[in-house]
Amino acid sequence: MIRIGILGDIGSGKSYVAKNFGYPVFNADSEVSKIYKKNKKIFNKLKKKLPRYISKFPIDKNEVSVAILSNKNNLKKIINIVHLEVRNQMKLFLNKNKNKKFVVLDIPLLLENKLNKKGDILIFIDSKKSDILKKLKKRRNFNKKLFNKFQKIQFSSQYKIRKSDFIIKNDFTKKTINISIRDIQKKLN
Repeated sequence: MIRIGILGDIGSGKSYVAKNFGYPVFNADSEVSKIYKKNKKIFNKLKKKLPRYISKFPIDKNEVSVAILSNKNNLKKIINIVHLEVRNQMKLFLNKNKNKKFVVLDIPLLLENKLNKKGDILIFIDSKKSDILKKLKKRRNFNKKLFNKFQKIQFSSQYKIRKSDFIIKNDFTKKTINISIRDIQKKLN
């Protein structure tokens, strides 16, 4: 199985690109959403660590946001609890798809959390900062302060580009993305 890791800034179009490869995708953000909605054990751990912020199940993302913005140490506490479960889900996904030729890992902190392996194909989604901000501002729950906090824990774009095997220039049009994906697929096959 060849693992394709999708890298890029928040809002650069990683999930869109990942879906359009046509291979099984592990999407860490959607796993976190499922954990918040369905995992009582994680809720209890978060409630124990952050009793002033986490109060109801399913976990309310607004409560998580308030916790993160209130104290910089809270983000670390949340990451330590939630990311362990995301790793477990990733292992299950990889096991389930072990006979597939390719799988795609759509994990925002792939390199930062050392989830990549030697031999993974890394693809950086390169998008203009102005385009990213325009798209992010359209999101229902966009919070600039939260965005800045998450930016700080990510490696720089330059570092990710250096680590990448391929770069997709994302101008947020289907045609450009599909052409880039087809070119990469040809090279991988």
